[in-house]
Amino acid sequence: MPVQRADARRNYALLLAVAEEAIAAHGADASLEQIARTAGVGSGTVRRHFPTRRALLEAVFRERVETLCAHARDLTARPDTRAALLEWLTAVTADAATIRGLAIALTHDQAGDPGAPPDTCCSAQLTEAGAPLARRAADDGALTPGVTIADLLTLITGIALATEHHPDPAAEATRLLGLAVTGVSPHQG
Repeated sequence: MPVQRADARRNYALLLAVAEEAIAAHGADASLEQIARTAGVGSGTVRRHFPTRRALLEAVFRERVETLCAHARDLTARPDTRAALLEWLTAVTADAATIRGLAIALTHDQAGDPGAPPDTCCSAQLTEAGAPLARRAADDGALTPGVTIADLLTLITGIALATEHHPDPAAEATRLLGLAVTGVSPHQG
């Protein structure tokens, strides 16, 4: 990767900070033109750094997704595979419900973009990180046969979108996840 000039690095950092604020305020469909104006750059500069809206969303959510992936890796060695999977799913659900735009970014990822590198998209990273948790839970009989990590992430995305405007989106999303989990992983006494 070529080294960026100092002004390009500053523009990137500024655009990312402005985009984070705009997406937090207006969601994943925040105006790219308004982001450019707020940052004091032209729309061409935005497009050079973020050629697609998806690229912008990926950059905005990169740190949070990496944290969720690290959390999944930390939980992989837990002896209670069901509890480990549920702890991670609850964390992903709470973030998707409360971090404005994240659920939409996951929806875009799940729809598939043939031009995007699959290893960089939010849902691909979360799928890769969560797969060992789901596999271990399935091997222990703690997950209904045939349920995949992709199924669970799609479910979480739907819950997050459904609770986005709830007065307490994290609590409502966690409650709905609990209802769904009863169907995909009945607790064995």
